[in-house]
Amino acid sequence: MSVEIREIQIGGKIADFINVVDYIYRDDPAYIRPLDMDLKMRLSPKNPFFEHAEGTLFTAYRNGWCVGRCSAQICQEHLSLHKDDTGFFGFLDTVDDPEVSGALLDSAREWLRDRGMKRVRGPMSLSMNDELGCQIEGFEHSPMLMMPHHRPYQSQLIEDAGFEKTKDLFAWRYGFDELPKRVKRAIDKIDDMPEVSVRPMDPKNIKQEVRLIMEIFNDAWSENWAFVPLTESELNQMADDLKLILVPEFTAIATIDGKPAAVALALPNLNELIHDADGKLFPTGLVKLLWRLKVVGAKSARMLILGVRKEYQKTRKYAALSAYLYGTLSKSGKCYGLESGELGWTLEDNGAINAAIRMIGGEVYKKYRVYERDA
Repeated sequence: MSVEIREIQIGGKIADFINVVDYIYRDDPAYIRPLDMDLKMRLSPKNPFFEHAEGTLFTAYRNGWCVGRCSAQICQEHLSLHKDDTGFFGFLDTVDDPEVSGALLDSAREWLRDRGMKRVRGPMSLSMNDELGCQIEGFEHSPMLMMPHHRPYQSQLIEDAGFEKTKDLFAWRYGFDELPKRVKRAIDKIDDMPEVSVRPMDPKNIKQEVRLIMEIFNDAWSENWAFVPLTESELNQMADDLKLILVPEFTAIATIDGKPAAVALALPNLNELIHDADGKLFPTGLVKLLWRLKVVGAKSARMLILGVRKEYQKTRKYAALSAYLYGTLSKSGKCYGLESGELGWTLEDNGAINAAIRMIGGEVYKKYRVYERDA
């Protein structure tokens, strides 16, 4: 039976696009379905991403049944910064069938090619600042907040469609046991520096704090592979999203001689609290989520951001400051009853960062792969 591909405009009816994951992951105990309301917002014209981007959605059918999905998108911010005529695919989830995945990826390539793109990269849903990569290791572990999850066969299907590896990403797991001696020394060292001060984010001034954090992060990571900064509208959306789940003690902003110099931001693992919601918050899921968030609490967290301004990255303070931020958040996590955390993602070839994470006791427990091919 041949594969039928249907295109859905952004803002269109996406029920099949959302619900197909129930069939694809029906026997995967590690899978956690994202919240429908979040996905609907991200795939609507109201998403600030589409102020500087365009995209479309594809669903695949066999015998009338939806068996796969994929998006295609073009980000003008990326093109303006990198000038590489590259478009992207994302939200790729399919049954184990090369004809299905191939038809979806061919549709995405054709859509991008018709709009002048010469290269296709992915998966990323929707940009570098969202879920990135196809999982290639660690399938037994459930996905953390804002991290993807795939079936073990998905990467091979992408390769079968003519895509080749362009970059691997690491996700690191760490515990909240005794801090390594190097981290303790770093904490003592920073504590003895009167020019360095560290404070948590102020939730009462969330928009200003998010802007400050991203200013530091953008400076720290501006030379990173495929980096794209958030726009003003995206920063405001991020601030709104953080209001519900921000734990100030899971954040740290360091200043040197009064100048913001480094930042760390971790969030409780929301996925852990919605594992049985089946993507729905209504009619009772929202109450359950808020109760779990405020009363039960998550047992894990993900560090999304850890960055030091470039001007300090070649100084003696750099390693100590990074370790200090990690140690500060680690102690807070332990006080809150966290049992484990995830740090990432990091690039496979970022030797300095990966060595620093190993120094604090982290271990790679998941890997993700980003692919490319001609359009």
